[in-house]
Amino acid sequence: MEDQVTNQEENVQSTEATPAAETTQETATETVVVEAPAATRAPRRYYEEASTTAHDDFDWSVDKRNVASYKEDDRVKYDSIYTGTFKTIAESELLKGTIEGVTKTDVIVNIGFKSDGMISLNEFRDMPEVKIGDEIEVMVVQKEDKNGHLQLSRKLARAARSWQQIVDFYKTGEVVTGTITSKTKGGLIVDVHGLETFLPGSQIDVKPVTDYDQYVGKTMDFKVVKINETIRNAVVSHKALIESDIEQQRSVIIGQLEKGQVLEGTVKNVTDFGAFIDLGGVDGLLYITDISWGRVTHPSEVLHNGQKLNVVVLDFDDEKKRISLGLKQLTPHPWDNLPAEISEGSKVKGKVVNIEDYGAFLEIMPGVEGLVHVSEITWSSQPINAKEFFKIGEEHEAVVVTLDKEERKMSLSIKQLTADPWDSIEEKFPVDSRHSGVVKNITPYGVFVELETGIGGMIHISDLSWIKRYNHPSEFVKTGDKIDVVILSIDKENRKLALGHKQLEEDPWNTFETVFPIGSIHEGSVTRKDDKGATVQLQYGLEAYAPSRHLRKEDGGNVEAEETLPFMIIEFDRNDKRIMVSHTRVWEQVKNEEKEAMRKDAVAEGEKTKAAVKNIQSKVEKPTLGDLGALAALKDKLKKAEDDNSAE
Repeated sequence: MEDQVTNQEENVQSTEATPAAETTQETATETVVVEAPAATRAPRRYYEEASTTAHDDFDWSVDKRNVASYKEDDRVKYDSIYTGTFKTIAESELLKGTIEGVTKTDVIVNIGFKSDGMISLNEFRDMPEVKIGDEIEVMVVQKEDKNGHLQLSRKLARAARSWQQIVDFYKTGEVVTGTITSKTKGGLIVDVHGLETFLPGSQIDVKPVTDYDQYVGKTMDFKVVKINETIRNAVVSHKALIESDIEQQRSVIIGQLEKGQVLEGTVKNVTDFGAFIDLGGVDGLLYITDISWGRVTHPSEVLHNGQKLNVVVLDFDDEKKRISLGLKQLTPHPWDNLPAEISEGSKVKGKVVNIEDYGAFLEIMPGVEGLVHVSEITWSSQPINAKEFFKIGEEHEAVVVTLDKEERKMSLSIKQLTADPWDSIEEKFPVDSRHSGVVKNITPYGVFVELETGIGGMIHISDLSWIKRYNHPSEFVKTGDKIDVVILSIDKENRKLALGHKQLEEDPWNTFETVFPIGSIHEGSVTRKDDKGATVQLQYGLEAYAPSRHLRKEDGGNVEAEETLPFMIIEFDRNDKRIMVSHTRVWEQVKNEEKEAMRKDAVAEGEKTKAAVKNIQSKVEKPTLGDLGALAALKDKLKKAEDDNSAE
């Protein structure tokens, strides 16, 4: 009995020395270590020491090594009971856990698993005070690492939960709140429930933003506009919320609009075609033509950003959300209040606001314009280019010729500011009088010369020179040159003057007729040549013409350009001022003269022979046989000379 008590005490002591979590049971075939259920133990604590008091259910089969032997059926039963005390978890699963302990570096979390998990204290930086008993959401990273520890993460749990919320917000369109944490290329990084999202620079505000730094650290509302579930990336927009608010305001404002309604607005943006006016949440367009009754080159001449002004609603479109505004319509049309001093015949001053081919428009006062037609610029009959006479912005004085208030049209005249010079043209510019003018225009057939403003005439190309023939007047004179002229004739009805330049000198052709008679030979230089003939420069600046058949040389070649050779005058027309010459006639004449000299020599020789024969015949009474032979020789010679003359 004492031995049994002793064994029992040793058994109890052995049990006390062994932690409950490592109680071992031994069967006939294997040794099983039984761990106390987690639900019945405090984490990372040992069980209380066993009572030394004997129990009725004390297992006397446990030996000193605290190893119990179980049958196979009992082992399976106890295994099942033991496993059932733990949760079944999976990696990446989100679970609720309770903080069981806090160390200097870690937080111990109980999720109801067979062992507790540890999370780095760095993942609790958003929780200034971490207390035992706090409930948190964690993610199972790994059920058992190489050291057999349970790995949990609060950071990954928050990210997963945040991503799910982001997806929900994207699908529902719900507004989210986030904090801008930093600036990145092209935009900002926004923390939304612990998840980093991207805010493009174009989605910050409805107005362009250049300084991103001013938004860092701000908490704002956003709308999730794009997600990528593969890489868990989200794009948010603050601009979308503003536009949504503006759209609501726009609908309200447009619903209250009426044509003719006057509203106060602020110039929001000035463009080339007009200006956008902020009417308090909705924009309207003020076209450039509706800014002023007068001409406006660019809206910036009248408007600037931030300017407040009253505008009238001209039209609006509910569907397209467009509002057309007017500014000039707030004041009466200037034509309706035209001053009495502006009437037909009155002198006015205006600024050139538009130039067309047919004339120019002068703005007499804002909204009141008159047309100066090209025919009313000068008294001259010569055509005038309005774009050369007028410049935009210049001021001109004019006379009101016609005025139609109903049609709002006015015609003006500049030339009527002065008297018509053609009324006294014969007195100032009589025929045969000499004057100096400026070349204004050159045409293929003549030169237009202005003698004074409104008075001008034309010099025909044939009246430029007595001597030289020009293919084009530009060979003689250039536009802008000064030239002396003679008044040849006056056409007052058609406002035309016939002018001459060569008439300043006497006609030299009366003298030339004696210098260049037909048949005379002169040295000349070929200046131009073509297939039909050549132009030959003679002395005194005269030009002659040689047809191609008269350009043949003695050696069979042809006269070429820039050659200087003798030419014969073959035609002289004083009236048409035309001279024709020939080089071929020069050498042909020399040949003919040589032939004539030879013929004359032959004739003279024949005469001498006849005389000699006659002399012999007179001296011989009875010719001898020798005399007859000499006579026959003389007769043959004489006949031959006659034959040569007849052949020539």
